[in-house]
Amino acid sequence: MELDPQEMKKVSNRLRRAQGQLAAVVRMVDEGADCADVVTQLSAVSKAIDRAGFAVIATGLKQCLSDEENGAVDAEKLEKLFLSFA
Repeated sequence: MELDPQEMKKVSNRLRRAQGQLAAVVRMVDEGADCADVVTQLSAVSKAIDRAGFAVIATGLKQCLSDEENGAVDAEKLEKLFLSFA
């Protein structure tokens, strides 16, 4: 299944922002920043990545459900992907 390119552009942008956030966290660690600040920023990166993953799964679910008449739904596979973020 190929995902909607417009939706994946949004995901790509979100991941690029997360990549920048992660680089900042690495810099903070290298510079000996306060532990609480590092953990806060690391948490933000983690949430951004999770949201990107959920967006990919949601887009896939929408497409699979719209293709349901064609027998293209693999519910077990989709469930496994979704639960990988739980």
